[in-house]
Amino acid sequence: MSTLERTRCRIRAHPLALDAALAFGVLLSMTAGSFVDPHGEHGATWSARGPGALSLTLMVLGAAALVLRRRAPLPVLGVTVALALVEVLTADPRAPVAMSAVVALYTVAATTDRPTTWRVGLPTMALLTGAAMLSGPLPWYTQENLGLFAWTGMAAAAGDAVRSRRAFVHAIRERAERAERTREEEARRRVAEERLRIARDLHDVVAHHIALVNVQAGVAAHVMDKRPDQAKEALGHVREASRSALDELRATVGLLRQSGDPEAPTEPAPGLARLDELADTFRNAGLPVEVARADHGTTLPAAVDLAAYRVIQEALTNVQKHAGGAANAEVSVVRVGPRVEITVLDDGSGEDTGPEDDHGHGGHGRPGGPGGRGGHGVPHGHGGHGLLGMRERVTALGGALTTGPRYGGGFRVHAILPLETRTTTAAGESV
Repeated sequence: MSTLERTRCRIRAHPLALDAALAFGVLLSMTAGSFVDPHGEHGATWSARGPGALSLTLMVLGAAALVLRRRAPLPVLGVTVALALVEVLTADPRAPVAMSAVVALYTVAATTDRPTTWRVGLPTMALLTGAAMLSGPLPWYTQENLGLFAWTGMAAAAGDAVRSRRAFVHAIRERAERAERTREEEARRRVAEERLRIARDLHDVVAHHIALVNVQAGVAAHVMDKRPDQAKEALGHVREASRSALDELRATVGLLRQSGDPEAPTEPAPGLARLDELADTFRNAGLPVEVARADHGTTLPAAVDLAAYRVIQEALTNVQKHAGGAANAEVSVVRVGPRVEITVLDDGSGEDTGPEDDHGHGGHGRPGGPGGRGGHGVPHGHGGHGLLGMRERVTALGGALTTGPRYGGGFRVHAILPLETRTTTAAGESV
């Protein structure tokens, strides 16, 4: 902070001391002015005769009133105008007591509003100038009377200009602070959205691949002694699923890298182009999956493509985890006008599933069946956070997701995704 800024801070912290110093300066100016004779032989000259006792008293009272000009601007103006009128009518015309009224009028204009300045300033100007012209010892047309009118008018104008500038600066400062708060809130919102998106990606990746690893590891343990070839094949699938999980985790965590970090992953996010590969991973884990596509080679926006892939991945993972060993799954991708519809169906009963999964939900069961109505059997189950993540993904793009049990057993996941998201539409409009 500079010396000037520190001085301003001290002055703002002690306004009464500043007003007292101003009042003392006005008193000195009025006293010095009382020694000037504007009508000497050679124009304005210094006079050896000083102000009289009444004039000196009026000047002291007028200056003393200015000490309270910030606290009571209108009363101080009234006092100083009254003292100036007394000086004009009875005292030495050379004693410029009206100087204190000029300062008080400036304070009123600077601390109130424009209507108040007009209502108070015009009567003050008219009263002081009229009294000097009509009742003063000098002719009405003298420059002292005209100067009094000019000084009061300039005081009111200067005070109004200072008040307007302060209001303008205050408005700019408030606007800047509001903009800063808005930027901070927007930054926090973006961070929260990014954290939620990464959390969904991590959940989808981990849930999918760990479910496959769990199934294949169970198969390997079951056939290890009797059919070592099949156990070796299952372990190979475990290794492949683990490698895929690590690759996708590395890609997801790579989004958190800063721009200067080396070797950021450049592999594109998964999409429907890898749907057959995704279905094969579940087939290798023992879940029959049929895929039907009628999207006619539609190119989806990156966000929609990723969301479609993740919805299918999470839905099949839930089938693998909750639908039972005899379940079959069907996946369909259909373009309907400006939308693409994703449907994942299964016919599982959930009877082979344990009583609860890691989210506290039950098995796949039919209503009233052994699996209960948790987990895969009702819309509120089926993988807990997985359904919530799917719904968040879809609604964030302006789509809709419906889930629920099928009549006669099984579960249905249906997602409708727009081909033009809010992000792509805004980008297209800005081009």
